[in-house]
Amino acid sequence: MDILTAEKIRQMDERERERTLISLREELMMLYSAQTGGGLADNPAKAKILKKQIARVLTVKNEEK
Repeated sequence: MDILTAEKIRQMDERERERTLISLREELMMLYSAQTGGGLADNPAKAKILKKQIARVLTVKNEEK
């Protein structure tokens, strides 16, 4: 998992940002479903990191409006 910074997100075009946002949300859903199924997470802080990255993408997206 690559850490996304605001600078990297700003360098992306709009379509790439949307794809990144969708993939981050899907990964978060898969992580939550694995945790609720009783499985142990390999990195318990991964959900927090994913939520922060989603927030960064949405922040940059809203800045450009």
